[in-house]
Amino acid sequence: MTRAKIIGVGAYAPKRVLTNADLEKMVDTDDAWIVQRTGIRERRIVDENESTSDLAIRAAQQAIERANLVPEDIEFIVVGTTTPDMFFPSVGNIVQHRLGCGRAGSVDMLAACAGSVYSLATGAQFIQTGKYRRVLCIGAEALSRITDFTDRGTCILLADAAGAVVLEGTEDGSGIIDVDLYSDGKYWDLLYMPGGGARHPATHETVDQKLHYARMKGNEVFKVAVRMFGECAERILKNNGFTANDLDLFVPHQANLRIIEAAVKRLKVPMEKVMVNVERYGNTGAASVYVALEEAWTTGRVKPGDLVLMAAFGGGFTWGAALLRW
Repeated sequence: MTRAKIIGVGAYAPKRVLTNADLEKMVDTDDAWIVQRTGIRERRIVDENESTSDLAIRAAQQAIERANLVPEDIEFIVVGTTTPDMFFPSVGNIVQHRLGCGRAGSVDMLAACAGSVYSLATGAQFIQTGKYRRVLCIGAEALSRITDFTDRGTCILLADAAGAVVLEGTEDGSGIIDVDLYSDGKYWDLLYMPGGGARHPATHETVDQKLHYARMKGNEVFKVAVRMFGECAERILKNNGFTANDLDLFVPHQANLRIIEAAVKRLKVPMEKVMVNVERYGNTGAASVYVALEEAWTTGRVKPGDLVLMAAFGGGFTWGAALLRW
């Protein structure tokens, strides 16, 4: 059976660092409060000239180079993002053109912070069916663009970055073993952005009412997210004949250290098997799993033959998991 195998990884974060000390000057908060509740100490923020596609391109270039390919080798591009440059053309379309990927097909996936797992799952299907030989999967966000920096409940969390992987078919036993994707729209009002779409298009009134910023009910999100993480991780392992003890590395969505710790406790995975970098990057949405995976690869946390689990959740709610043999 042909599986989709990750043959190149890449990541990029903006140069500007926004620390907790910086936030203390902007909103009613302090470093100890932020660290205690989120585990975050700093995050990266785009400058006035950067957008989501700029970050995506940098991560994609690195992933393609590490796969020993050139842009023309890419046949399809899937981008998970909550913050596209504009409604259309898509970020995928912009990346395809600026990278020089011929006429490769491209699409954006709007699955909020689960966009990493959703984009990976979608790309994997094209490889497994034999439709395409090489697919570029990207998660990219400029979440600071939809952040209200007077709302300490969200501004301490959200940040900007991009990550990418290149998929290729293999029959050597490695690659993506399984993916599971879920959603439940009844939780929509726990994490959402009301303005900017067809229901509340941009007007002076929607801007004045701050409808173009992300809104979150933090305590409720925490409870649901921990359950989602645990259930989907347990299910994908069980369905494929594994237990948590078989895992070599767990790469969760880097939303909040406390959510990660609670989910890992439920899953019964020791923290030394969990890739965590949220303290330096914050919540980078659809980028976070890819960014964490790239760091795991560059630091030697993941090796050939390792069993790796990735899981993410996001507004909607959407969530899912991917299990692979490195």
